[in-house]
Amino acid sequence: MTLAVVIGAHGIGGEVRLKVFAENFGSYKSFNNGALSLKSARSGNNGMIARFAEVADRNAAEAMRGTELTVPRSSLPPLEDGEYYHTDVIGLDVVSTDGEAIGRVVAIDNFGAGDVIEIERPSVDDKPGKRFMIPMRPEAVPEWNADRLIVEASFAAE
Repeated sequence: MTLAVVIGAHGIGGEVRLKVFAENFGSYKSFNNGALSLKSARSGNNGMIARFAEVADRNAAEAMRGTELTVPRSSLPPLEDGEYYHTDVIGLDVVSTDGEAIGRVVAIDNFGAGDVIEIERPSVDDKPGKRFMIPMRPEAVPEWNADRLIVEASFAAE
């Protein structure tokens, strides 16, 4: 599972800036099947700043831009009721409570008040479908499973 992605270098000593998708990123020490060993992590202005044992200088840090930091799913904590991993929701087909096929989940963001899912409607005439966002809250998303996500019809109205 991807816990973060390198978005750039930080300073000249080999630190990298990360976009983190996990609440407890610093508790993991090994990434990408042991290829990267986390030495330290701290909050920064634009995400998290991390140092890996294998990254010695700014050039090596710049070369890592776009690298996803992964861990085995078995190392993740178990989920409680109502919790989910973003990777399990992204890509799900979306249907309304009326049974209408709406599209698929293409992204999950959090702007500070909870997760917001972005749904892309089916393409029309070879043009990408329109996208819209809804809160990942029970009144908008009453149910989801490994196969699909159900959206309250009033949230999916065009």
